[in-house]
Amino acid sequence: MTTTIIGYPRIGEKRELKFATQKYFKNKITEADLQQTARELRARHWQVVKDAGIDQIPSNDFSFFDTTLDAAYLLNIIPQRYQDLHLPALAEYFALARGYQGVDGDVKALPMKKWFNTNYHYIVPEFTKDTKIQLHGDKIFAEYQEAKALGIQTRPVLVGPYTLLRLGRFIDGTKPADFTAALIKSYSEILSKLAALGADWIQIDEPALVYDQTPADLKLFKQLYDGILASKGELKVLLQTYFGDLRDSLDLVTTLDFDGIGLDFVEGRKNLELLENVKFPADKTLFAGVINGKNIWKAHYAKALSTIDGIKKRTDAPIVLSTSCSLLHVPYTLRFEDKLAANEKRYLAFAEEKLTELSELRQILDSDLHNPLYTANTELFSKPRYEENATLNAKIAALTEADYTRLPARKERLAIQKDEFKLPLLPTTTIGSFPQSPAVRKNRRQLRKGEITREQYDHFNEEETKRWIKFQEEIGIDVLVHGEFERNDMVEYFGEHLDGFRFTQNAWVQSYGTRAVKPPIIWGDVSRREPITVATSVFAQSQTKKIMKGMLTGPVTILNWSFPREDITRELSTKQIALALQDEVLDLEKHGIKIIQIDEAALREKLPLRKSDWFSKYLDWAVPAFRLVASKVQPTTQIHTHMCYSEFNDIIPAIDALDADVISFEASRADLTLLDALQAAHFETEVGPGVYDIHSPRVPSEQEIVDVIHKILAKIPAANVWINPDCGLKTREEPEAKASLINLAKAAQTVRAELEHEN
Repeated sequence: MTTTIIGYPRIGEKRELKFATQKYFKNKITEADLQQTARELRARHWQVVKDAGIDQIPSNDFSFFDTTLDAAYLLNIIPQRYQDLHLPALAEYFALARGYQGVDGDVKALPMKKWFNTNYHYIVPEFTKDTKIQLHGDKIFAEYQEAKALGIQTRPVLVGPYTLLRLGRFIDGTKPADFTAALIKSYSEILSKLAALGADWIQIDEPALVYDQTPADLKLFKQLYDGILASKGELKVLLQTYFGDLRDSLDLVTTLDFDGIGLDFVEGRKNLELLENVKFPADKTLFAGVINGKNIWKAHYAKALSTIDGIKKRTDAPIVLSTSCSLLHVPYTLRFEDKLAANEKRYLAFAEEKLTELSELRQILDSDLHNPLYTANTELFSKPRYEENATLNAKIAALTEADYTRLPARKERLAIQKDEFKLPLLPTTTIGSFPQSPAVRKNRRQLRKGEITREQYDHFNEEETKRWIKFQEEIGIDVLVHGEFERNDMVEYFGEHLDGFRFTQNAWVQSYGTRAVKPPIIWGDVSRREPITVATSVFAQSQTKKIMKGMLTGPVTILNWSFPREDITRELSTKQIALALQDEVLDLEKHGIKIIQIDEAALREKLPLRKSDWFSKYLDWAVPAFRLVASKVQPTTQIHTHMCYSEFNDIIPAIDALDADVISFEASRADLTLLDALQAAHFETEVGPGVYDIHSPRVPSEQEIVDVIHKILAKIPAANVWINPDCGLKTREEPEAKASLINLAKAAQTVRAELEHEN
C-alpha cells in the first residue's frame, strides 16, 4: 500500500505565516517579503512530508487566509463591490476576507462561517447576477510548479464546485443552476492546464457530500462531474470527502469517472458498512482515511488495521492509506513540547507525528503483527492513562431532571430582573474581551518567564481593568466587562484551573486567517480545583457602580475547543465540565455578581452534519449540559450566553431551550439574516444580535450602526433587544476598538431617543 495526506498545516511550526502576515497588514514588510515567507514555508512543509515517506504529497493546501476563498478567487467569484476598489490582487484577496476601509472605498468583509464541524472558519462565496465565473488567478498552477522545481511531484488540491455551491450565498435571485455551466468549463480548464504542466493527479475536495443529499443535490453533483470528468484526459482525479460518510451518494460517485475516491473511516464509520452494499470498483483507487486528522491522540494500530482489513474484505480496489481529513486541524509537531511529561507525550501525535503513523502502518502491513512497531503500540494501549474520579462520575449518574431545570420560568425571571437592574431600553454591553495589547502580552510573557512576580502581574492587569472600566463609563456602556486581560485563551484559561487538563507550549491550530488557538487536552476526569474568575470579577465590580458581568466559557465550548478524550463519551466529559462550572457560577453569585455570561460560542460546532443525527446524538445532551451550569442560581441573577460564526437558523428552538435570559449572536457578517429565524420561531430569550463585525479592522460609523439597530427592531421587539458587537475584542487594535464602541454607544442612545420621542 502507498500513503498520502489530504492537507497539511500552513501556519508554520512556530506560526511564521501569522507573524509575517500581520507585519504585512501593518506595512512593516512588503508583499514580496510576505510571498518569500510563504515560499519558504511551502518548501519546508513539502520536504517534511516527503522525508516522512509519504508517497503522494498535496500542494495548493497552503493559503494566506482560507482555501475556500482561494477557490472562489481562482474562479473570479469576486463581488463587484470589491472589484470596484481596483486593488492589487493580494490586497483585493484580503479585502474579501477582512473588509477594506480607505480613501478609495469602504466595504465589509464577506461572511465567515465554521467549516463543517470544526473550529476552522471559511469565507462564504457570494454569487450574484454580476458573477462571471472564469479562471482569474494562477495560485494552484504556480504552487504545483514551485514544488516541481524543488524536485517534488505533488497532487494539487482544490475545493470542488459542488461544495462551493452548497456553501455559497446566493443573492439577486440567483441559484446554483445559474453557474453550473461556467463551473464545468472552468474546472475543465484547470484540469487541462494541470495536465499540461505535468501533474498526474488532482484532488478535488467535496466534503459537502457528507451532508444529507436530496435527489436534486445528487442530480447537480452528477451534472457537474459528467461535464468536468469528460475533459480530464490522462490526469487522474481524486474525489476527496471527509468529516462523515456517503450513505446517500456512494452508489452514485462510484459510477462516475473518478480515478480515486477518498473516504473517511474515522468520523465516517458508516462508510465501512456501506462497502458491504455498494460495490467499490476494482479499477478505482480507494483513499482510506484511517488516521484521525482532527484529534491529537496516538493512533491505536490494532483498530486501524482492523478497519483496513474490513476494507480489503469488501473491495479488490487498490488502497492508499490516508488521514481522515486535512492535518490543518491539528498542531504542527510535538518536537517543541518539552514541558509535557515524556510518559504523556507518547500518547500524542500532532501533524508531523501522524506522518510517521502512516508510514508505520504501511510497514506493519508489509510485515506482520510481530513487527516491533505494532508490539510497542499495543503495549501503550494496554494500560490506563489516568485514575478515574469515581466520586464525580457517581454524582453525574445520580443527576435528575430537577438538576437541569431553573425556576421560576424565564418570563417571570426576566420581569424580576428588569425591576432589579432598571437598565435603559436597548441596553449596551460588549461580549467580554478587550484588546490584548503588546503590553498585555508582554506582562503575561514576563510572568511565564519568571521576570516579574505574581503581584506585579496582577497589579498591571488591575490597572488595565480600571482604565477600560473608566472608558466604558465615559462612553455610556450600560453593562460592563472587565476585559479579560488575565486570560490567554477563553478555554485554556479555564482548563488551567481545572483538574483533568494538559497544556502545550506550541500546539497552535489555525482558526481563521492569522488567528490561531492552542486547544488544551482533556486528559482525564474534570473537576474544579479552585475558584477561577471570582477574585477578578469582584475586583472589577468594586471599581464601578454599574453592573459588571462575570465571564465564563460554557461546558460544550470548553469540550469542543479542547482536544477531547477518546476513551469516554463526549456527553460524560461535558457533564463533568458543567458541574465544575456550576460551582464557579454559584461562587460568583455569592460574591455579588448579578449578571453572569456563560459563552457557548461553539454549541453548533460538533452538531452532526446530518439532521437525522442531531438530537439523539448531540443536542439531547449538549443543551441540558448548559442548563446544568446555571440551574441553581437565583431569579435575580441574569444568565447571558454568546454564540458566533455558525449556521444557527435551523437550531433556534434548541438555543431557546438553553433557558438563558439573554443571548448575543454573531450576525453582522451575515447581514442579520438570523433575525428572520428568531422571529419565525417566536424566540423568547432576550437577544443581542451583533451590530458590527469585530473580525475586520474597519470602524463602523454611528449611522451605520443606527441603521443596523433599525433592522433589528423591525424584527424583534425593542424590549427584548441588547446592543453589542458580534464577538469579543481581543484581536483588535485599541484605537479601532474604542472608535467602534464609541459609535455603538452613540447609535444606541440615538435610537433610544427616537423611540422615546415616538412614545
